[in-house]
Amino acid sequence: MTYAVSLVTVMLNNAAARRVMAVVIDPVARGLLALRVSPDAVTIVGTLGTSVAALWFFSREQWTLGVVVIALFVFSDLLDGTMARMSGRSGPWGAFLDSTLDRVADGAMFGGVVLGFAHAGDLRTSGAALACLVGGAVVSYAKARAESIGVECNVGIAERAERLIIAGAAALLYGLGVPFILPVALWALAALTWFTVGQRVLHVRHQLSAGNQVVEEQA
Repeated sequence: MTYAVSLVTVMLNNAAARRVMAVVIDPVARGLLALRVSPDAVTIVGTLGTSVAALWFFSREQWTLGVVVIALFVFSDLLDGTMARMSGRSGPWGAFLDSTLDRVADGAMFGGVVLGFAHAGDLRTSGAALACLVGGAVVSYAKARAESIGVECNVGIAERAERLIIAGAAALLYGLGVPFILPVALWALAALTWFTVGQRVLHVRHQLSAGNQVVEEQA
C-alpha cells in the first residue's frame, strides 16, 4: 500500500464506511473484470503509478502535488482486493504479490524524498530519509525472516502503516508551507524505525530463548 492506501485503510476500518465505499468500488471492480482485467494487473499499475509519482514529484521538491497524485492511486489497492474476491482469486499469490510490490512503492516514496532533499542541498535530511528507507526494509525483512523460522514477530512501535501515514502527512503539510515539519518527521521516523528493528530482534531472541529452555526442560 501507498501512504494514501494506508491512510484510507485506517479511516475505513469499520463496517459502515466499507459499505459506503463498496457503492463506488464494486461497480468499477465488476466493470474491470468484465473487460478481463486481472486483479494482479491493477496491483501492478497502482504500484507503478505510486512509484513514478513519488520519484518524479518528490525528487523535484513538489511535495503537495506528489502526495495528491499518489492519493489518486488509492483505489487500485481497494480495487484489486475487491476484484480478487469477486473472481474467486483471493489466495496466497495475491497476498505475496501485494506485499512484494508494497515494498517497491515504499522504496520509491522514501527514495523520492532522499532525492528531493539532495536536490535542495540538504544532505542531513536526505540522510534521515535514507535511514527511513533502509530501516523500513529491515523492519519488513525481520518479520518475514522470523516467520520463516516459525516465530511470530508482530511487534514494533513504528510499523509500516504508521511510517507511511506520518511521512505522507508531513510531506503534504511541508508542501503547503509548514516549515521544518518534513525534516523533523523524517528524523523522528528514522529513530522510531530503527528502534522497531531493535524491538523485533529482541522479541525474536526472547522467543527462541524461551523455546530452547522449554526443550531443555522437557529433555
